[in-house]
Amino acid sequence: MTVALDPNAAPDENRTRNPIERIGIPRSLAWGFLGLLIFMIGDGVESGYLSPYLLDEGLSRDRVALLFTVYGVTASVAAWFSGALSDLWGPRRVMMLGLGIWAVFQLVFLVFAVPSADFWLLLVSYGLRGFGYPLFAYGFLVWVTAVTPRRRLGSAVGWFWFAFTGGLPTLGSLLASVSVPWIGAYATLWVSLALVAAGGLIALLLVREPTGRRRLAPAGERPVATLLGSLTIVWRNPRIGAGAVVRAVNTAAQFGFLVFLPVFFTDTLGFSLSEWLQLLSAMFATNIFFNLIFGVVGDRIGWQRTVAWFGGVGCAVTTLLLYYGTRAGGDHYALAMLLVSLFGATLAGYVPLSALMPSLAPRHKGQAMSALNLGAGVSTFLGPAVVAVFLGPLGVEGVMWVFALLYLGSAGLTLVLTLPKGRPGTPPGHGRGGPPPERPWGGPRRRPEGARRPHRGSRPDGSPGAAALGGGGATGCAAALGGGGATGWCGRP
Repeated sequence: MTVALDPNAAPDENRTRNPIERIGIPRSLAWGFLGLLIFMIGDGVESGYLSPYLLDEGLSRDRVALLFTVYGVTASVAAWFSGALSDLWGPRRVMMLGLGIWAVFQLVFLVFAVPSADFWLLLVSYGLRGFGYPLFAYGFLVWVTAVTPRRRLGSAVGWFWFAFTGGLPTLGSLLASVSVPWIGAYATLWVSLALVAAGGLIALLLVREPTGRRRLAPAGERPVATLLGSLTIVWRNPRIGAGAVVRAVNTAAQFGFLVFLPVFFTDTLGFSLSEWLQLLSAMFATNIFFNLIFGVVGDRIGWQRTVAWFGGVGCAVTTLLLYYGTRAGGDHYALAMLLVSLFGATLAGYVPLSALMPSLAPRHKGQAMSALNLGAGVSTFLGPAVVAVFLGPLGVEGVMWVFALLYLGSAGLTLVLTLPKGRPGTPPGHGRGGPPPERPWGGPRRRPEGARRPHRGSRPDGSPGAAALGGGGATGCAAALGGGGATGWCGRP
């Protein structure tokens, strides 16, 4: 018996998918995810010990703080421009630039700056190296959003964040904990360079997908307009601006917690510093795995709904639980472990935002990702600023309530993050501003079985159009289709 396949079904519903695609990774980018993980492990090696190492080398605390501040500023700028440059040059070229910057300035840092302990050389080399990892990592994220079919985009960005946070700081710090006692702190910095180079080369040489090798911006758009668009898009497209605010709230509490929770857990609750560090590691470890889970959940129940309920409302609830639960339990280690893990899990509820934002601006995905990264950069300042303003007058309890209210506000703000809908009868996402209907990667457009190609100049319903009636065939698709030029019958968007 012959079974007819549904011509309107998604292509991979009519054939067996590759095992890599079944778990949510685009097969054409699989090597890129591995390369990203290794790259971020190398970048994260220093995260747990570079500060005390530089102090041991004779730098003052103020200078070490300034060094890391400059690094944070350059990393934030690079994160912002990574999307716009991907639109302009293509994601692969942006990743190459990031790898080159990281490797060159790490060499300067290791060969000249560290041995001489020259502060200004340390500041320049390490600060400029901060441009490297965001260009590489977020350039790849733009590539992921440009290639992955929309129905699986949430899962794909979940894997991106799994590789990103799995390397920095988790596996990177774990590697350092083994290598520093074995070969020393300085030699471990050379290991990080080797890992970054290996991961970068794996991603750049083994990923052959063609979309990331060319510019993503519309043809004819000028470079200056593309770069400025990465900023102006937040008010040209208010939904993108709202998404950037939601992203800023996402990790604001995470950065704010690092300012005052260590003292709260050790001095107020009675945990040791070692126990607090273990609790912090548990929070991030839980977050890594829930990045995958909420990526899949977002594809199943909707990205907006996942961000609103699991991210916004979930973080508001777990933030308050983290305070009131630990106050009630004191130094009860198991309870504290559960509560920090719950917060880490709900923090991952915002993962589908990385899929939602580029889908809100399908013609300028790189600019949308730049706005998302701008929100991420703002969160590094927003969290500590909330603590600085409210900790004195309101105390720890008041600060936790401020963060909870910010999370509830972000949940409400997601109401405007709705994807554009097509006209009645058109495929999802084929209306104003939506991406075209998906088809097999690299394959031709398919017409349902039995459907006939319309006569040139006729309307979709088969009746003669303006061109067929001699009404001025030069008026283009809109005339030929009776004013419905968005339906794609002339082969144009």
